[in-house]
Amino acid sequence: MDGSTPPEEVSMFDPASVRFRGPLTGHVVGFWAELQRQSYTQFSARNLLRLAAHFSRWLDDRRLGLDDLSAERVASFVAHRRRQGYTAFRSARGLGPLIGYLRGIGVVVRAAPVIETSTDRLLKEYAHYLGRERSLCAGTISQYVHSARQFATARFGSEEPRWNLLTAAEVTTFVMQLSRRLSVGYCKHKISDLRSFLRFLHVRGHVASNLGECVPAVAGWRLASVPKALEPDQIDCVLAQVAQPSAIRRRDAAIVRLQLRLGLRAGDVAALELDDLDWRAGEMVVRGKGKRESRLPLPADVGKAIAAYLRHRRPRALTRKVFLRSRAPYRRLTSSGVIAATRSALRRAGIAAGGAHLLRHTAATQMLRKGASLSEIAHVLRHRHIDTTAIYAKVDHASLRLVARPWPQSAQ
Repeated sequence: MDGSTPPEEVSMFDPASVRFRGPLTGHVVGFWAELQRQSYTQFSARNLLRLAAHFSRWLDDRRLGLDDLSAERVASFVAHRRRQGYTAFRSARGLGPLIGYLRGIGVVVRAAPVIETSTDRLLKEYAHYLGRERSLCAGTISQYVHSARQFATARFGSEEPRWNLLTAAEVTTFVMQLSRRLSVGYCKHKISDLRSFLRFLHVRGHVASNLGECVPAVAGWRLASVPKALEPDQIDCVLAQVAQPSAIRRRDAAIVRLQLRLGLRAGDVAALELDDLDWRAGEMVVRGKGKRESRLPLPADVGKAIAAYLRHRRPRALTRKVFLRSRAPYRRLTSSGVIAATRSALRRAGIAAGGAHLLRHTAATQMLRKGASLSEIAHVLRHRHIDTTAIYAKVDHASLRLVARPWPQSAQ
């Protein structure tokens, strides 16, 4: 079975020892070199090479060549592995590195046939609109399109959508159904997505009027909540958890400090590139929402954490992004990866709830407690309007005591 050789025996492994037969025989050296280039460990590369050998033999047994490669063939092969009782590489994802290599050298791997519906075409147009006219990032576009698809499915199911017949009552009914099963905060996000999609339908002429104006508001008032933040002892605990010399902890230490000291969003951290760091000036460029760029100071402790990761623990990679995945192939860390890394650091520190945005709130709260004004905090957090920053006034207990009026009973 794959994965049975102990890691200590890997150093003695010879790629030529793998028994190849079939159409992939001539690609052993090239595929092995590509795995090495992508910094796979020899242990992982050995298993991927043996998987390729099994796939090649499977193709040969069925008299298939490289010209016959398709998504259906890959699915049939992994189903065969499952039937044979293999415990590793039981999904198409395992063949991803091999398929990627073959495509890179010009081998055509036919994708599964996709029947594009009118809804698919509309949502593709919607995604293009969000990127071109609203300047939204890929992650936000994906979220908006996903919400739009949910609405289309809820309203029309498998039927052909007839948007011109959509009514305000149907929009309201959909929102009421959402509100019964979602939290207030999440429901607000979904409703914001829905308004955007309904405006798009009106702009493109699919509906006669802007039904986005008919979407009811969620009863969750702006600035009604108090932002949660970590206490000083919790901050020390989080920093202690990531202050270890392993590759993942070095990376996470830099990520956590960027969020704690500068209040960066997960997307801001993921978008950071090597050229954005001006070490001599002690500044950095941050690419935020709406593709806006800002220059922020690079605090000494943050710079030290980033430098430690870059000099000692960042794997070699072709990308200029600062933060990479912890496992080969070493590609850029996505916003979801940053969120997962932050959440993991918090859980290790014993903090049961919260993630990347908790550290952003903590950064604002710490600045406020050290005497920063709301306008200064708004500049660091890159809020478009000072009203967005005003919520942090609620955690400035010292200033609130100065303006608080005594309770009527205590004045007697």
